[in-house]
Amino acid sequence: WKQDIEFAIGIADIDLAMISDMPADITDTSSLAEREHHAKWERSNRLCLMAMKRSIFEHLLGGLPETNDAGEFFAAVGERYQVSSNAEAGSLMSELIGVREHILRMVHLQSKLRARDIPLPNSYIVSHALNSLPISFSQIKTAYNTQSKSWCINDLITKC
Repeated sequence: WKQDIEFAIGIADIDLAMISDMPADITDTSSLAEREHHAKWERSNRLCLMAMKRSIFEHLLGGLPETNDAGEFFAAVGERYQVSSNAEAGSLMSELIGVREHILRMVHLQSKLRARDIPLPNSYIVSHALNSLPISFSQIKTAYNTQSKSWCINDLITKC
């Protein structure tokens, strides 16, 4: 998330508030250059805040500090997202274990069918297992389909 936001606001050239500190308040003695810089920084800060608030997941919004400083908000969301990333990593690990168990269940069913004189070749099990994987495994499917050598079941489990 942080990299995407940094890229988006940088490419839009509105990152002044993210790369510089808030300028001093405008006074009667402020120069024209100081006034222009302050106005640019304020605009950048406002646009950065809007971009960030529109792009974060709803479940991350709760408990974030109410601030009008884009830099502070960015840091707070970054800390919150780190916690969320750890939870997501655990979820992905569970999915991986589930995929391995799914493939092993298919192998077990293949053995039961073979015991009943209904042989299914290993290549069928590999192909069927690949086709039943979630979309997040599309790279593995592509790798299999572009190779001339067929995988054995152990190859599939290792690659998944």
